Amino acid sequence: MALRSCFHFPKLAAPLLALALLSSCSAKREAVDLLVTNATVYTVDSTFSKAEAFAVKDGKFVAVGPAAELKAKYQAAQEVDAGGKFIYPGFYDAHCHFYRYALALPSADLVGTNSWKEVIQKLQENRKKYPQAAWLTGRGWDQNDWPSKQFPTKDTLDQLFPDVPVLLVRVDGHAALVNQKALDLAGVTARTPISGGIIMRDAQGRLTGLLVDNATRLVSSKIPDPAPDEAAQLLLQAQQNCLAVGLTSLADAGLDKANIDQMAALQQQKKLKLRLYTMLNPTPENRAFYLKNGPVLTDQLTINSFKVYADGALGSRGACLVKPYADRPKETGFLLSTEKQFRALAKELAASKFQMNTHAIGDSANRIILNIYGEALHRQKDRRWRIEHAQVVTPADMPKFGQFGIVPSVQPTHATSDMYWAGERLGAERLKTAYAYKELLKQYGQLALGSDFPVENINPLFGFHSAVARQDAKNFPKGGFQMENAISRPDALRGMTTWAAHAGFEEKRKGQIKPGMLADFVVLDTDLLTAPKEKLRAAQVLQTWIGGESVFTRK
Repeated sequence: MALRSCFHFPKLAAPLLALALLSSCSAKREAVDLLVTNATVYTVDSTFSKAEAFAVKDGKFVAVGPAAELKAKYQAAQEVDAGGKFIYPGFYDAHCHFYRYALALPSADLVGTNSWKEVIQKLQENRKKYPQAAWLTGRGWDQNDWPSKQFPTKDTLDQLFPDVPVLLVRVDGHAALVNQKALDLAGVTARTPISGGIIMRDAQGRLTGLLVDNATRLVSSKIPDPAPDEAAQLLLQAQQNCLAVGLTSLADAGLDKANIDQMAALQQQKKLKLRLYTMLNPTPENRAFYLKNGPVLTDQLTINSFKVYADGALGSRGACLVKPYADRPKETGFLLSTEKQFRALAKELAASKFQMNTHAIGDSANRIILNIYGEALHRQKDRRWRIEHAQVVTPADMPKFGQFGIVPSVQPTHATSDMYWAGERLGAERLKTAYAYKELLKQYGQLALGSDFPVENINPLFGFHSAVARQDAKNFPKGGFQMENAISRPDALRGMTTWAAHAGFEEKRKGQIKPGMLADFVVLDTDLLTAPKEKLRAAQVLQTWIGGESVFTRK
């Protein structure tokens, strides 16, 4: 009856009625904050499905599917046509040093230097740029890239910079060269005792200025922290660098409470948009506070792990090996603490809700830590304790990742950076089970992928390329380095999204584009799943979104 009565309206009323009906239909559509259409969306869900559109409300994905269907169902405050581009979950770096990277931005960038002479030139340029700086610092040198391949000494630094302390950190972060001024300020002499490190001396017993592992802290601890305002500025500058390469979540490895509090304050002020999974240094102070107060688990900040160092790095021969180095038959590297200390810490953390994430490079370090994990966890398979790097693992120890439920957290660009000299350190046979990402994936079923920046480049696409092509920026070597250890493109994408989230107990909140997940996503100009391998590093991040908010747009 009501419908029939419509036909009795005067003709002039018909347009008004049509408008009312359209308005009624529009009102029935659900209001959302954002609708993105005309895209190739890699959801990275359990079936690795693709879609063309999604809707976002209150910072989370509410629907994913065909554009026509979503347009009919939702009324969006903001609608974005992606122009046919490619969308992925926000990239997650599962192992980096964001805080340290930020504070080191004013330091001289020594990555890629081809000689000691070039290092000196960059230092002189940096000194002119920051003439009032109390310390002259730099990071990224690698003597393996130089013609002589010999570690430098402090002689030139003493001549050029006699009145300013100098500290130059090697690319792996496990060795540093300092001048005499820095040694004097730290009170380091040839008689200074050191455990878990080396204060290098020459044949006459004089200090060369080279410090390895724990010895570096004798000097680095004397560098004053920047003022709070300066630190905040550097953190926000570092954030922009991260957003520009599509990073939305970071696992920052090795922090103190004060560092985390500083970043958390910026998050609360809505200045720091990045989501952080922070690994605590296992200091008595950190353990006393967090083991008493428990983990922190919010959308912006996760604090539920401790970062431990088992050994040093392969490049500086600090990695702890089962058998001696191939190029130094009398050296096997060393542990940075005793097995008794590692075992006591594992027991303490096993009784808590915290993860134990241990840096282990050498096969001996990996064996020792895996065995300690197995003893402490007593077959608790979902504690997700992690081995960070898992760089050299014997065939006998490899199954322990699956047996004990240990997450392999690896950095694919380490393989392609180290491949030029790793064989010299390990020998051909031992090299076969180094950087063995496919085998680690087989054992645990997942890999958490990171970069270890600033040790490696901040761009996660470099890691994606290294993981699938086993090649460096020069697309070397032809055919790839030990391709039997390459992983598939879908698995590489999982490793830098949902598997990275899983490694921190965050997989129910991030890492996939599906309803209920945090709306973090990145828009690229390249299809990472189909593009030629040699094009992967050149892929451009066009936009980065966190919680449905645009935080970076390439101009």
